[in-house]
Amino acid sequence: MVKRKTKLTLRIPPYESPRNTWRQKIHRIALLEAKRSGISYRDSDKLELKVRLYLKKEPLFTHDLDNRLKDIMDALQGRAGGSKKLHTLSPIIPNDKRIFRIVVEKSLPPLMYHPAVKSLSVKSLDQIKDL
Repeated sequence: MVKRKTKLTLRIPPYESPRNTWRQKIHRIALLEAKRSGISYRDSDKLELKVRLYLKKEPLFTHDLDNRLKDIMDALQGRAGGSKKLHTLSPIIPNDKRIFRIVVEKSLPPLMYHPAVKSLSVKSLDQIKDL
């Protein structure tokens, strides 16, 4: 039996306003990577989300982590504005209620910011029985 792939990693684009534009970009990148890697999530999956936001000096001190985290979670659910009942984008994760663990931080970009540096990871926690 082939094990289902459940770890999605990608590089988040720099934040831009309006926030729904940023959500759409995150969604597009995440959806392409999920399809390319054959990754899918079920309604029963317990998920972990790890986020590292690389921000320049001024935005580092002005962006609230909780607001940017909500934007990312909404993008993963296929929400980028409009009605909450009607999703115009395909969800990557079924619902953010399935996220059981979150690690989020913001920092200055590394001096040698290589395209391979990933800033978002979503994975299943189903192997952890106590959740």
